[in-house]
Amino acid sequence: MRRALVAGNWKMHGSREQARRLITETVDGLPADCAAEVVVLPPFVLLPVAAGVLEGSRVGLGAQNVCDADEGAYTGEVSAAMLRETGCRYALVGHSERRALYGEDDALVARRAAAALRGGLSPIVCLGETLEQRERDLTAEVVLSQLDAVVAELGMVGLARCVLAYEPVWAIGTGRSASPEQAQDVHGLLREHVRRLDAGVAETLRMLYGGSVKPDNAGALFAMPDIDGGLIGGASLKSADFLAICRAAR
Repeated sequence: MRRALVAGNWKMHGSREQARRLITETVDGLPADCAAEVVVLPPFVLLPVAAGVLEGSRVGLGAQNVCDADEGAYTGEVSAAMLRETGCRYALVGHSERRALYGEDDALVARRAAAALRGGLSPIVCLGETLEQRERDLTAEVVLSQLDAVVAELGMVGLARCVLAYEPVWAIGTGRSASPEQAQDVHGLLREHVRRLDAGVAETLRMLYGGSVKPDNAGALFAMPDIDGGLIGGASLKSADFLAICRAAR
């Protein structure tokens, strides 16, 4: 059985004090019988603060990006080894904002995922289509192309160590969310594509939904057979909302 994963992506929000407070509230409020694995993804500069508060807790730590090189003259980048040393277990790659605002293409996203694996991190690989692409009926073509780039770089052994996160770009920060059925359609498409390549990997690969997930829609989304949790944006900045979403994960 695939264990649910709920990852809170703080994006570029928070201060040291806010990080301490938010993480403390999350750790203290997480039910002892919570079935989901819970991870928080703060900005780089808040990772050491978060790691200190999370030490010994059941909540894990991840980064919002990772360099595609292991070391060298890459000013402004952070390597997987550095993140691992800070306490990270996960690294987000290919978020729609990175693709749209900073021009990260499928090949670079795949290289970042490979670097994360080399450094001992589990990549959370984001896939998703824009509203224009959805309206042109290109969703399948776009997300499968994004996935194939990762498979070409990592192989199936590497993919098995990843988490996929379907986040339709039109639902990121807009307040709009894909319906549970729309989200399941894409998750099912992705899993079937992986199944054609390796049935064993398809059964164990975790797939998250991201896109305006809130306490009032989380349960219905997570009830879908191929949705194994959520990549949570704005709601992860409110501990009560984030905890409610964690409780909704099966």
